[in-house]
Amino acid sequence: MKRRSPAWWLLTIPGLLAGCVSRNNMSALDPQGPVGKTQLNLIYLSTAIMAFVVIVVAVIYIYVVTRYRERPGDEKKGIPEQISGSKKLEILWTVIPVILLVILAVPTITTTFRLEERPDPAETIRVNVTGYQYWWAFKYPDLRVTTANEVHIPTGKKVEFNMTSQDVVHAFWVPSLGGKLDLNPGRNTRLVLQADRPGVYEGKCTELCGASHALMNFRVIAHRPADFDRWVASRQKPDSTAKTAEAREGKRLVGQNCIGCHAVRGAGFQVEGTTAPELTGFSQRTRVAGIMENNRKNVTDWLKNPQGLKPGNRMPAFDHLSEKQLRAIVKYLEDLK
Repeated sequence: MKRRSPAWWLLTIPGLLAGCVSRNNMSALDPQGPVGKTQLNLIYLSTAIMAFVVIVVAVIYIYVVTRYRERPGDEKKGIPEQISGSKKLEILWTVIPVILLVILAVPTITTTFRLEERPDPAETIRVNVTGYQYWWAFKYPDLRVTTANEVHIPTGKKVEFNMTSQDVVHAFWVPSLGGKLDLNPGRNTRLVLQADRPGVYEGKCTELCGASHALMNFRVIAHRPADFDRWVASRQKPDSTAKTAEAREGKRLVGQNCIGCHAVRGAGFQVEGTTAPELTGFSQRTRVAGIMENNRKNVTDWLKNPQGLKPGNRMPAFDHLSEKQLRAIVKYLEDLK
């Protein structure tokens, strides 16, 4: 029976590659800032060098296999002349790789040092980043603003991220803007990024940190400078007032069940926690726990079963509360502007 050629397997490659599509605004090949563009240029350079090597080796291989393959009658000619070495060839295949490495090393080293330069503080937004299992805390020390899982920045301005971890090693990466850099417990690392245009850029932890590592997401929301100033003003004077009787009951329940870990600035709670995401302005966030769209159903599902949605996180389930009490808490969270 005639054996089927395995060449048909090649037809599956385009289909497999079609599945390797990155999420929106999460591609290092579509940079939206000067750091990402600089790093992409290095990627192009290294890819060009590798492609050159592959093409040269492939051409030589095909030529040698074709030119010197055994032909009918060659057995009568005996064994071809054997050579034990060639100084010219050895020098050639030593010098060429060294030249290629130098071509790659020089721009890589100069770019690395250039990206390490500390920008002018007067022209820079400072953000302190702390990684937790499995969420992100963002604090603006000069602006007196704190948020979680979403960091807001102005376009056209450098942002200095000063990063550390509160538990295990994490890694901060926003593919469209540049990066990535590790967050280490007890140490500070620094990364400077900039967005050229407004938009929402997805970020992730890229260092295996536990059961929900794949769900440790965050967003960088880039605003036009005027819009960023308005956002800062709204965060500096948050509205944490419960506006209805149901919301006031929710506030009471939050004070009993949540404030030991969370904080709500401007709400009048006597004691506030710092080990969980700050809830100030919660309704203005686009996501719940960094993984779900911020709407009433998702907030309720999170309160009922946080471990089912994000395994290993430290949020306890509120299954001891009634549906009415959960609705009251959600209503209060919706009032946090």
